[in-house]
Amino acid sequence: MDLRVDLIFIVCLATVLGAQNEVSSFQSLPNPPKANVSQCSLVKDNDRLDCIPRGNVTQDICESRGCCWSESSSGIPACFYQPKSLSYKFKNITETSDGLVAYLERSYKSPYPRDVALIKLIATYQSDDILRFKVIDPTKKRYESIFPEKKLPSPATKNPSYKLIIGKDLQGFRVVRKSDNTTIFDASDLTNFIFSDQFIQITTKLPSTYLYGLGEHKERFKLQSKWTTYTLYSRDTSPLFNTNLYGSHPFYLSMENSTKAHGIFLKNSNAMDIIIQPTPALTFRTIGGILDFFIFLGPSPSEVIKQYQQVIGKPKMPPHWSLGFHLSKFGLKDLNTTKKYIERNLNAGIPVQSIWNDLDYMNNSNDFTYDKKKFNGLPQFVDKLHKEGRKYVILFDPGVSSGEPNGTYPPYDKGVELDIFVKNSTGQILVAQVWNPVSTAYPDFTNPKSHDYWKLMMKSFHDVVPFDGAWLDMNEPSNFLKGSMYGCPESELEDPPYLPRVLEGSLSKKTICMTAKQYAGLQYNLHNLYGISETNVTSNVVSEILGERSLVITRSTFPGSGQYGGHWSGDIGSNWEDLSYSIPQLLDFSLFGIPLMGADICGFFGSATEPLCNRWMQLGAFYPFSRNHNSVGMKEQDPASMGDRVIRSSRKALEIRYTLLPYLYTLFWEAHKNGTTVARPLLVEFPEDRNTYDIDTAFLWGSGLLIVPILEENAISVNAYLPKGIWYDYYTRQPLNSSGEFMDIYADNETIPLFIRGGQVLPTQFYRATTEEVRKADLKIVAALDQNGRAEGLLYWDDGISVDVGRNYTQISFLVEDGDIEINVINNRAEHPPKIFSVEILGIRNFNESNLSSGNLDYVYKKQSQSLLLQNLNIDLTQSTSIKWS
Repeated sequence: MDLRVDLIFIVCLATVLGAQNEVSSFQSLPNPPKANVSQCSLVKDNDRLDCIPRGNVTQDICESRGCCWSESSSGIPACFYQPKSLSYKFKNITETSDGLVAYLERSYKSPYPRDVALIKLIATYQSDDILRFKVIDPTKKRYESIFPEKKLPSPATKNPSYKLIIGKDLQGFRVVRKSDNTTIFDASDLTNFIFSDQFIQITTKLPSTYLYGLGEHKERFKLQSKWTTYTLYSRDTSPLFNTNLYGSHPFYLSMENSTKAHGIFLKNSNAMDIIIQPTPALTFRTIGGILDFFIFLGPSPSEVIKQYQQVIGKPKMPPHWSLGFHLSKFGLKDLNTTKKYIERNLNAGIPVQSIWNDLDYMNNSNDFTYDKKKFNGLPQFVDKLHKEGRKYVILFDPGVSSGEPNGTYPPYDKGVELDIFVKNSTGQILVAQVWNPVSTAYPDFTNPKSHDYWKLMMKSFHDVVPFDGAWLDMNEPSNFLKGSMYGCPESELEDPPYLPRVLEGSLSKKTICMTAKQYAGLQYNLHNLYGISETNVTSNVVSEILGERSLVITRSTFPGSGQYGGHWSGDIGSNWEDLSYSIPQLLDFSLFGIPLMGADICGFFGSATEPLCNRWMQLGAFYPFSRNHNSVGMKEQDPASMGDRVIRSSRKALEIRYTLLPYLYTLFWEAHKNGTTVARPLLVEFPEDRNTYDIDTAFLWGSGLLIVPILEENAISVNAYLPKGIWYDYYTRQPLNSSGEFMDIYADNETIPLFIRGGQVLPTQFYRATTEEVRKADLKIVAALDQNGRAEGLLYWDDGISVDVGRNYTQISFLVEDGDIEINVINNRAEHPPKIFSVEILGIRNFNESNLSSGNLDYVYKKQSQSLLLQNLNIDLTQSTSIKWS
């Protein structure tokens, strides 16, 4: 192994291990010496590291901690460390067969109680492109996140792309990419490194300011680096700026100035702040657990995302029908209203694939019940939907009513019997309140018995109302009270020494107590995992009940959630701002390995205007998860209710979506198999083009389709960036040659600009009004030639629902070059796609009828758009074939 380990000084490992038995984990340490004023003046404002990051710190308090003090402008710490302040120093470094182990000893007290005096760093060379390092307390077992639960392969590397540098002039360590000597993780100065019982902090200097990820937030795709704090702590709230939202994803992708990329993932489920400062540098602050970092060397952004998903798990393959258009509304007060809602849209020609019911269907807002008066006939309605080839999806809240009379509500009674509910600090069932009229208890989805409990409840309800998918809301977990019915006990878990910048300044506000007990530990450690634990159990349970692939959409997410379901962006507003910000939210979740994602089309809160809903329906048709939904009491905003223009516009965009379903489904297969993205940021596809680094107003489907929505009111054009190459207008097939430039693109009120990328083959089908009927329609292959007259693509085809994905399927590759299209059957199993009706080749500049190799080909050549359509081909895809036209 070409790994450089410079030992600072060696102390016999046995001596260190022996000392562990004599030294308490929270050993009393001396106060740091007073800061050297001359050293303080050497620190530039942008490089300051916050010395006491909590509360209102005075100069006296600051200097008593051995820190520098200098008043500063907003955001810049006034109390900061002097250069190379001693925090921890290495006591021992030992190489192992797959990495190294080092011990570090704390020099002085930190500002936080119960410093861990001796810590252990374990570096593991996980693979050629993945380095893992953990920092733990060797004398005391601390909580470690139970998700992502994917078991990693044994470390194995023969030629790592990185080197780990420790020692000599370094107080800490660095991770360097060998090929270009770029420092990826720079903790060479451990000045502000703290490892205490409820506060852990480490800072890394960054090679650039191009950072993406660290969700969930309402933010531009490229993160801000001017003393910006991103707080990760799951919270039930409408998306607002500078606020912790529903999910926690401590992962970032960095585009380096060299145009290479790397990624960092901190596997830690505790509440945390992540601070980015102009140095550029980034500080992780978490209030529990351990440091467990994975470093992904890339060097391309697509490779970083794949490497990340090797650790967290690749996304679930959705059922084919879930890629259709979904219709929902909170406030469909009865079955008759629900029927009218879907019927008027079907009558208007909107291809609704499924109707969703929010809380309205429940009896007293209680899970696993339906209101038999207001929703009388619901089972028969669902049966009718199924006969039409449509689906029915309903909402489930995790909270179970605990206020029903004894023996009248099985979900609670059975939960008590199985001892399945979250407990309070005294071991009693924690009682709070969400939508239930009286009180609420919360199933503990980390309990192994939760699977059988949840399945029993869901199946008993499915036997009555045969729903097709589960919509998981309020699973942060949400609570309309603070902590519980009886508050929370006084504890440093409820009021920790350092409080991240959580909304309303409380960890238990609008959720349950941090002292609450679950099977896997305390809520203090598990809070951010409630959503993923419920999604995991629900995904498996629904598949077992249906006997097929399940659709689960969840609000609260964590790294690895994509293995179990999709996500929607929550309670956004019906306004132009939230329309625009839905795109960076979508792109964030593509990085997080959750491709089945979208926003509530036309917004959740507020009344959408006709122009807004018109443009939003166009964009929403290209969310991977496409659903129109809004809140109770708000003006109806389904397409049919918004007038003729929105109906025409929606129908046009959704017909294109349904036509492109073979392409979209194939993209999900590639994501499931290889860890690629579906809705793709331009920088992922064009990492060497710096112009793409700031773009979050457009996105790609895979490599082949560019979506450029109109995001401003009354606009009929958009200034779109087309990376270098040939792009074909989706509607006219007209080629546009770009050298990498912004172009003004006209788009009438009923059209969303779309471009097919030269070099790509897109499998499409004839439009039909349901996904089931689309699957039966013949294929139409669209081949867009690049500058060299070449194009390629893939088609994945299975039955659309089997749980055992990748067993019975057909895979087809398409290659177009030298006037020939080769259709190669790579895998040929039980499920075969329909026949190919036509092949359309875009970008044929010179066409001569006499060049056709077969005189009986039915063709149409359009000179203006330089497109050749070969039709009535009737090509069977059980074996490979080719067509030559020149």
